[in-house]
Amino acid sequence: MRRNRAIIGIVVIILIVAGLLITQPWLYFVTNEVDEAFPGLTTEQRDAVRNMPEEEKDALVAMAKENEDMAKEVAIAQTGADVVVPQAQQAMPTDMPAEPLVHSSGSFIDIDPVHGAVGTATIYELPDGDRVLRFEDFRSKNGPDLHVYLSTENPTSTFAGLGNNEIHLGALKGNVGNQNYEIPTEVDLSQYRSVVIYCRPFRVIFSSAALS
Repeated sequence: MRRNRAIIGIVVIILIVAGLLITQPWLYFVTNEVDEAFPGLTTEQRDAVRNMPEEEKDALVAMAKENEDMAKEVAIAQTGADVVVPQAQQAMPTDMPAEPLVHSSGSFIDIDPVHGAVGTATIYELPDGDRVLRFEDFRSKNGPDLHVYLSTENPTSTFAGLGNNEIHLGALKGNVGNQNYEIPTEVDLSQYRSVVIYCRPFRVIFSSAALS
């Protein structure tokens, strides 16, 4: 019985691969590479932005919605020698960590000969309280419509599924390179055991990284 199930599983995988090669053969020959910087600003830069006059801060927030990179450059410029920070505004909340903290981390795995990835997935808690999932040294086999999820399970087989109450963090930005994914503030991270790269059209796991 187990042998029959294994044979059926192999046949299904072959059919999926064959379907992809017929409908979207270019996917296996194209590399989408990204290289995002570590999210957020340094503590000094955050202080400078926090101490900006309210009208300038509002303008910076509006700019970030249109052009995040430009907004970050403006924020970095606030740390220049010509910037005067009012003494009365220099205090920071004492419970705010000075640097990003690692919440949990794990390594991606190969699921089968067709689906797999390497690299690390790390959840960071940033000084402002935001949480971000970061992939580093990441490389995944390519496929159609790949997405990133947090899962309450730790799927290690192609058709394992995402479990219950999965959290969708967005489409995979690239199958190669460092990249960041924001985690909604309401997510209880203690309930989630892994990061999953998931192919939506075929409902298969491309890779997972157990978090600890």
